[in-house]
Amino acid sequence: MGFDGEIWRVTGPDGEGLVGEIVVDDADFPWLSGRFGAGPAYAAVEAFFARELELLEANLEEEADDTWQEWEKAYDEIRRRVTLVSPRGPVAEFLLHIQGDQAWFRWSDEPFEDG
Repeated sequence: MGFDGEIWRVTGPDGEGLVGEIVVDDADFPWLSGRFGAGPAYAAVEAFFARELELLEANLEEEADDTWQEWEKAYDEIRRRVTLVSPRGPVAEFLLHIQGDQAWFRWSDEPFEDG
C-alpha cells in the first residue's frame, strides 16, 4: 500500500516540540498504524494518551453515554496539545491512539463533521 514506510510526526501545537514519529507499517482504510518512537516532548502528553485509551476501552465494554462524554473531553485535551503531521504537512483533523511503541490513527485534510 502507498503509506507503508511513511513517517508521520506528532508535534506540539503549531509544530513546536517533537512528541514522536510513527513509521507506518499497516494501512487498513481508514486506519493507519505503525511503530511509535517517542520524542522529547512525549512525556508531557503520555498520561493523556493513557487516559484516553483507558476510557475508550471502558466505553467499548459498557456503552454508557456518560463515559463517552468523558472520553470526548479526554480526547479534546489531546487535540489541544498535539498536531499530526503527514509527510505532506499538518492534517486538519485526526484521531490518534498511542500505546507503548504502537500508534494507530485516521485523519482528514478537512475538518470532521460533528454528529
